[in-house]
Amino acid sequence: MKDFLLNNYILLTHSVEAIAALTGVFLFNIYNKGVVRYFIYFLVCLTICDLLNWYTRFVNTEKILSFLVGTLIEKNYWWSTLYWKIGAIMFFAFYYRKILKSYFFKNIIKYSSYLFFCFSIGYILLNWNAFFTSYFPIISILGAIIIFLCTIFYFIELLQSDKILTFYKSINFYISAAIFIWWLIITPIVFYDNYTSYTVGVYERDFDYIELRRLIYISANIFMYSTFTFVLIFCKPENNIDKT
Repeated sequence: MKDFLLNNYILLTHSVEAIAALTGVFLFNIYNKGVVRYFIYFLVCLTICDLLNWYTRFVNTEKILSFLVGTLIEKNYWWSTLYWKIGAIMFFAFYYRKILKSYFFKNIIKYSSYLFFCFSIGYILLNWNAFFTSYFPIISILGAIIIFLCTIFYFIELLQSDKILTFYKSINFYISAAIFIWWLIITPIVFYDNYTSYTVGVYERDFDYIELRRLIYISANIFMYSTFTFVLIFCKPENNIDKT
């Protein structure tokens, strides 16, 4: 199983992600009047961004993107940071502001996400060269805090409402549970992400860690995207029509 997951890491990652996105597209008419449609947009955009993230496979003196060899964007750390570590966090902050009822919770998420975004941009500008050669654990950790705030606020509201009696029918419950568990699993390993970096003279690439990291990521991704696919198919749209 280990060898299968490692040997098919790219295929499995893109497959489970694409299946979730395509499921959302096929069922879009069911969700097109509610806030879940934004989640479907997100899945489609995420799938496209992840595909673009593998451009590095063609950055080689003998391949089509040979002109990128030796440039700042030779590696994809910058792109992963922008669309996932920052972009995905900002999306979920937006999404939960749509589904939460409490203005207090909404405002906390709103201003926390704005501060996160400003801090992230400032931190990137102050560490411009490292932006292209390594990940920034501080951005990942702060992003995880935003995600935990969003999901915990959602669970609190759920517990305080009549919806707790039928929570197992709620698509947003499963989305919240999936992303909460995913970030809970992934966040601790960001402290060691620089062992995958190409920064010469600072870190040596630890290939045993890279293998373990891939196994954790692929397992977490299969769980999360399979959950998204399942709930899009089997859960009914909620009565939260988006009027904005």
